[in-house]
Amino acid sequence: MAKRLWNIITWPSAILATIFAVWLLVLQPEWLQQPWMHVKLTFVVLLFFYHFKTHIYYKQLQQDVVKKSSNFMRLWNEGATFILFAIVFLVILKSAINWVFGVAGIFVLGILLMLGFKLYKNIRSKNPEA
Repeated sequence: MAKRLWNIITWPSAILATIFAVWLLVLQPEWLQQPWMHVKLTFVVLLFFYHFKTHIYYKQLQQDVVKKSSNFMRLWNEGATFILFAIVFLVILKSAINWVFGVAGIFVLGILLMLGFKLYKNIRSKNPEA
């Protein structure tokens, strides 16, 4: 099932999203002059890095060579959410002051996710059946 998900949904989605993004930037080249787009594209590059690194972890799991802990994988799973949240915020809040607050909000979201993870880990260690 993981193989089908990765090869039929994840990779084609990444490729199609990239094609449509380049097409949109060709149609709207003035967006490349705006600061919010530079920040957004930085997050998109981070998302590509995340995707490729996830592919490495996927290949390791397929070969039963797991080098990371389950706690790391739980945190890693939230990475895409964090990056995509940042990208959507930047598109919605395009003005300079708003996107600065948006990026600050993204870091607060990251901190809250980490705190939630720690809380879950503490609850789970106290109650192993959960």
